[in-house]
Amino acid sequence: MPLKTLFLNPPSFENFDGGASSRWPATREIESYWYPVWLAYPAGMLEGSRLLDAPPHHVSAQETIEIGKQYEFLVLFTSTPGFPGDVKLAAAMKDANPNLKIAFVGPHVTTLPEQTLNDCPAIDFIVRREFDYAVVEYANGKPLEEILGASYRKNGKVVHNLDRPSVADLDAMPDVVDVYKRDLDVTRYNVPFLLHPYVALYTTRGCPAQCTFCLWPQTLSGHPWRKRSSDAVAHEMMKAKEFWPNVKEFFFDDDTFNIQKARTIELCEKLKPLKLTWSCTSRVTTDYETLKAMKEAGCRLLIVGYESGDPQILKNIKKGATVERARQFSKDCKKLGLAVHGDFILGLPGETKETIRRTIDFAKEINVETIQVSVAHAYPGTELYEFAESNGFIINTKEMVDTGGHQVAHIEYPGLPADYVMEMVHRFYDEYYFRPKVWVPIVFKAMWKSDERKRLYKEARDFLKLRSARNRAVKEARAKQQARDAETVRV
Repeated sequence: MPLKTLFLNPPSFENFDGGASSRWPATREIESYWYPVWLAYPAGMLEGSRLLDAPPHHVSAQETIEIGKQYEFLVLFTSTPGFPGDVKLAAAMKDANPNLKIAFVGPHVTTLPEQTLNDCPAIDFIVRREFDYAVVEYANGKPLEEILGASYRKNGKVVHNLDRPSVADLDAMPDVVDVYKRDLDVTRYNVPFLLHPYVALYTTRGCPAQCTFCLWPQTLSGHPWRKRSSDAVAHEMMKAKEFWPNVKEFFFDDDTFNIQKARTIELCEKLKPLKLTWSCTSRVTTDYETLKAMKEAGCRLLIVGYESGDPQILKNIKKGATVERARQFSKDCKKLGLAVHGDFILGLPGETKETIRRTIDFAKEINVETIQVSVAHAYPGTELYEFAESNGFIINTKEMVDTGGHQVAHIEYPGLPADYVMEMVHRFYDEYYFRPKVWVPIVFKAMWKSDERKRLYKEARDFLKLRSARNRAVKEARAKQQARDAETVRV
């Protein structure tokens, strides 16, 4: 028998969507939870294991510590914002169960393996990049010295084993829906722009795009794009449909689901007979023919990284797309009846007050159904981090989130104060959503769908609460800066 293993997406800030499948770890404007897909793969390979996704199931730190007493091996998926709390939790779990072996995985430890091991003696080892087979090998008794991708302490020094090649055969891995069915309550997962309840899984790994800010391809999944066979995906979707007849939507949470036209069209042909409602990630470079095939196969919504409405910023971040192409893509989606959730980022390299205004105006022009506006975060291991650090633009090296896990600006450019960027985030939301052409359809939908009415009310309340908190934070930051400026003048 392998070591009795607990795979953990740990408790953290309240409503923190910060690990195991979150590419942008933070507490959201509206309570959101993504599935711990990465942890589900190795959990499906080990008999007697359990996947504990603490945040959506509202499992406390103390409850997690008690659960940990029942296990011999802990695999914890950490993030940069959540790492300080995860270290404390690991230490407490080791104190409660001294025989518990602990491994940390995820982008943060991939980038900072020595610092991770030095910061937390309770951690026995970490696994860099894709960790599926490494932790399974350890649980099955393979010595650490022989496990590719592992870093650990030996004779007072940190040892880094050779890198593990990227997983090539994705079809050989287990179906994550089997682990979901065993360990998770799908009704606990909510994303505002997806139908509830929803189930998420992957059909590919990796992303060949070179976006400088994107965390996962640079630290975890890698740039090589690997795909599951269309038959394997269709088989798992048939199983998922049988498992959860109450699920209203399936979401393909790939780095970029439809980056290869021929494969996308082939997969859509396999999905069409299943008559599923599904959504996925997409780049604006996707052409009309591919979008049409997706719509005909049951696709409802696309999550799209527009990032900016400024052409030069798109070049600065190596987006591989243009504003003109984004416009045409948005028109194609509207023509086909595909909903779009648009992601935008403020504070990317080259950002000015003028480019922020250009991005807001662009978002209002394309007028997608819903948006998310994030503050640019330079995560260790990304090209953006190297750029910001080398130019002295990082103003807060310790904290990327506030005490509630919400994003705070930690990059500041000359002529663009960090507090201004934060202010423009909520102004972006205000200008976008407080338009009749946006809020009227949302309210109309809620009026006719009773199950949506309660959800909409809660989301609106959460959004307005965070909006108020952000306003206060900006005012406090400006007051402190004015006090510092006044003190400088007196001196």
